[in-house]
Amino acid sequence: MTSRIGFVGVGRMGGNMARRLKDKGYEITSVQDRNSKTAKALAQELGCESSPTPARVSEISDVILTVVTDDTSMDEIFSETLPSSMLTHAKGKLFINFATVSPEAHIMAETRVEKNGGTNLEALMASSINQARDGTLYLMCGGKEPVFEQARTLLEKLSSKLRYVGPAGDAAKVKALVNMVMNCNTAALAEGLGLGDALGLDLAMLREVFGQTGAASRVLETDGEDMQNRDHECYFSAVHAAKDSGIALNLARFSGLDLPIAKATFEQYKRLVSSGKGELDKSGVAELVFKGRMK
Repeated sequence: MTSRIGFVGVGRMGGNMARRLKDKGYEITSVQDRNSKTAKALAQELGCESSPTPARVSEISDVILTVVTDDTSMDEIFSETLPSSMLTHAKGKLFINFATVSPEAHIMAETRVEKNGGTNLEALMASSINQARDGTLYLMCGGKEPVFEQARTLLEKLSSKLRYVGPAGDAAKVKALVNMVMNCNTAALAEGLGLGDALGLDLAMLREVFGQTGAASRVLETDGEDMQNRDHECYFSAVHAAKDSGIALNLARFSGLDLPIAKATFEQYKRLVSSGKGELDKSGVAELVFKGRMK
C-alpha cells in the first residue's frame, strides 16, 4: 500500500476500481481520461490530481492501471513517439492493463514497456460495474508470472477470483472467448423470450421454466427480466459486445475456423449499434426480435 497508484481511463469501470483501492487504503495520486470532466470530478472525490496526459500519470505514480476502450487507445497511451505517452516515464514502473482489446495490443504493451525499463501485466475482467466497486471482479491475468506475483496483493483487493492464464496475450484470448459465448447466449435468450412473447406466453413463467431446464444460463439471471421489461440500463454496452465478438471472430479467422453462431450474433450487435442503440446494455439486443419494438 506504499505504492502510488495512477489510473488512465476512469469511466464506469476504472472510476469504481479507483474508489475501491482508495477505500482499501491505497494512495491514488492521479487519474486521467479523455473526458476531462469525468477525470476532474473523480479527482476531486478522491483527493488526487486530474492529470492532463497519460505521461503525467506515469510520472507521479509507481503503479499505473489502464482501462481504455480499444487497440487505437492502447497504441496511443503506449506510443513510442508521442510526448503524452506513458512510456516517457516507464522506467521502474508497473503497468496493469484491464482493457478488453486484441491479444496483439497486450503483447505490444508488454514489449514497449519492457524496452523502456518497466514491467507490464494484462488483467482482463469478466465482471461488471458493481463488481468493480465491491472488489469482486473475476480477473484473468497474462504476462510474465513474476510480474503477476508482484501485482497479486493489489489485484486481490479488486477481485474475488484471480487467475494467472499464461504469457502476454493469452488472457485477452480467454476474455474474447468468454464474451463471445456470453454474447451468443444473450442473443439466443432474446430470441427465446421474443418468440415466447409473440406466442402469447407469460414471460415470467417462461423465464422460470428456462431457469430450471437446459435453457438456464447466467445471462438468463442477469438479463432475462430486463429484456422482458425493456430495462436496458448499461452495464456492458452493445458497442462493446460488438467489439468483443469481433475480436473473437478475428481469432477464429486466424485459426482457420468458421463460427456461424458467433457471426450471426456479431451481426445482430452491429445492427443494434447501426440503429443508434449502441449505448444500450447488451440486453438491448432483445429490441431487435420482440414484435413491435423496433420502429
